[in-house]
Amino acid sequence: MIQHPAFTVAPWSVRESRLHTDVLAQTESVFALSNGHIGLRGNLDEGEPHGLPGTYLNSVYELRPLPYPEGGYGYPESGQTIVNVTNGKLIRLLVDDEPFDVRYGTLHGHERVLDLRAGTLVRRVRWSSPTGAEVRVTSTRLVSFTHRSVAAIRYEVEAVGRPLNIVVQSELVANETVPSMTSDPRAAAALEEPLVLEENTPALTGVGVMVHSTRQSRLRVAAGMRNEIDGPEGTRVEPDGGGHVNRVTVATRLRPGGRLRLDKFFAYGWSAKRSRPAMHDQVVAALAAARLAGWDGLCAEQRRYLDEFWAGADVEVDGDAEIQQAVRFGLFHLLQAGARLERRPIAGKGLTGSGYDGHAFWDTESFVLPVLTYTHPQAAADALCWRESIRPLAQERAVQLGLTGSAFPWRTINGEECSGYWPAGTAAFHVNADIADAVTRYVDATEDSRFERETGLPLLISTARLWCALGHHDAEGRYRIDGVTGPDEYSAVSDNNVYTNLMAQRNLRAAVDTATRHPDLAEKLGVSVEETARWRDGAAAMFVPYDDRLGVHPQSEGFTSHAVWDFAGTGPEQYPLLLHFPYFDLYRKQVVKQADLVLALHLCGESFTPDQKARDFAYYEALTVRDSSLSACTQSVMAAEVGDLELAYAYLGEAALMDLRDLEHNTRDGLHMASLAGAWTALVAGFGGMRAGGGRMCFAPRLPDGITRLAFRLRYRGRLLKVEVTPGATTYRLLGGRPITLSHHGEELHLAQEPVTLPTPAAPALHTEIRQPPGREPAPRRHGTA
Repeated sequence: MIQHPAFTVAPWSVRESRLHTDVLAQTESVFALSNGHIGLRGNLDEGEPHGLPGTYLNSVYELRPLPYPEGGYGYPESGQTIVNVTNGKLIRLLVDDEPFDVRYGTLHGHERVLDLRAGTLVRRVRWSSPTGAEVRVTSTRLVSFTHRSVAAIRYEVEAVGRPLNIVVQSELVANETVPSMTSDPRAAAALEEPLVLEENTPALTGVGVMVHSTRQSRLRVAAGMRNEIDGPEGTRVEPDGGGHVNRVTVATRLRPGGRLRLDKFFAYGWSAKRSRPAMHDQVVAALAAARLAGWDGLCAEQRRYLDEFWAGADVEVDGDAEIQQAVRFGLFHLLQAGARLERRPIAGKGLTGSGYDGHAFWDTESFVLPVLTYTHPQAAADALCWRESIRPLAQERAVQLGLTGSAFPWRTINGEECSGYWPAGTAAFHVNADIADAVTRYVDATEDSRFERETGLPLLISTARLWCALGHHDAEGRYRIDGVTGPDEYSAVSDNNVYTNLMAQRNLRAAVDTATRHPDLAEKLGVSVEETARWRDGAAAMFVPYDDRLGVHPQSEGFTSHAVWDFAGTGPEQYPLLLHFPYFDLYRKQVVKQADLVLALHLCGESFTPDQKARDFAYYEALTVRDSSLSACTQSVMAAEVGDLELAYAYLGEAALMDLRDLEHNTRDGLHMASLAGAWTALVAGFGGMRAGGGRMCFAPRLPDGITRLAFRLRYRGRLLKVEVTPGATTYRLLGGRPITLSHHGEELHLAQEPVTLPTPAAPALHTEIRQPPGREPAPRRHGTA
């Protein structure tokens, strides 16, 4: 039986009160710390046992071949896999010559706490060696939000009962052995010894430094450490190093109740261009800044950073303590994924694990960035600036495919397409519209005109040009986009995917509007009046197929004519379907892996009537198997909008608890960033009914029975808003900024200094039966539990 970790439910922390070594890999993901530049999995300080060791730097990858039984034009020649870089977390302990190892001796107590307000991982252990020597060990770990290159650990050992000889070894170790993953294509490729040693300087003068380079991608990585020791008189410190290990050994004798404390500061840097001496000096300088702040200073800065974040991002959920914990856990990890990006991507697993090889997908723009845009907008801007930085590669890819504009990759680290599966890597062009949509959303929410000119407009123009190259007007004047793959990975290379066409329509209109606002810059980028006219015409004539017989929108043209998948004949052990059936069979049947048409209902809601939304949602509920973590949050949002609040609540639980309960049994590879974002989305866009665009923010709040109060904070156009929803009334407060006009269930309200309270109406009556494929129903939530 597959186990999942058990955590104590608490509003501001995730606590493991007992160590379970059979789920170490899962807890390593949950307890991961990151700032968007550095990522540390929650491995035990002593390094062993472990599930999956992991220390990551954003965009440090290795190249690997992508072999094809039969080659084809335009196939990527190499893949990219995130590298487990030099491990600076390691602190080994020997007690009277016995190594501290939780698998031996007696573990009297073991607790780990991820503190969502302090931004630290605290571990408390009481252990006796096989010979009866007892110690208490406390470690506190952080990855700094204010010092981009720095992480730190405070490690304390206390002797219990009798005098003890204590040896602590603080290490930097490269090329750790990483266990091979499963055959699941969502897991990562294993790399053996990806780092080549260039320098190993022991900490003879206080700082130890190691510099490596990757074998194929030629990236240079530096890691350094400085250790500050507070121990009894006679404590000895000996630095040494050789091969891929850099070590500082601290030896002392502790009386009962005596303590040894080690503050370990470690720093990283990487570059494709800078020299070894430059990288060496970079980490030495980062460590000097960390030492100046000191341990207490780093902790204080961490707390201040998080206080400011929570002041504009917190979500309060009364009535369901588990969801309360989960949504804050998700927001914390999203902040960790994006806080210090500085023009780097947010990967599908962030920096919490090597799943998906560390690649970034369209998930970032469609699921993660909407949350960050309204809670921590600088992170959204950084992620989009990364897209702009790889636009030249996307333009080259478009030329390779015989197109104009930019063809952004479906999955990547460095900007080059590295999907060996062409129906996604080549045909999933919707990623370009997803990027454009994220640009439009960010500019609307922030009014950042500089970003719009320098980053937004070039992205909008290049993606609009792609749609003109892909689409054409048919004999009836309809604008068609044929032979593309939408979000649903159980369908491929279809004509007129509704989601793709509607998002392309938005992209074209946004390009026209933005080019019109900045005619000087648009002209410099080669945009003519004739070109904007083509964009406008394509958007106006965009074909959105509709099945008059069934009264629903087909996911793509002809989809509703396919045979329906034999759900009754599919056993629970045969999910996910991609691991048990050929794609050929999936592609020609009505079966949906993840929300596709339903995602269009959410993101392009203005294109559908309320009746169409209800009918479409019910139709696709019966076909959607949710073999993707991306699906539940979107289904929650639309279930809430059409009035099935209990179904929406069930999907909220699935999205929010995806990793805390390891629902897809792959949390070991890293956390699902999009699903973490989905908890916020289901609460704010679903039960809060929040929609924004065109300078207006609208709400249509309703609550399920299990939630007695929902309150959330948003940043919009220089304002800080708080919305508080109860079953009877909704209160809007302006916490900062100028007065603003909002909408509540279609009724305008002017919000200034005084709060405004309006009734919370009941959900609309359901007129269509909503059911899921047999065995794929979400677990209902009752009184705050599933």
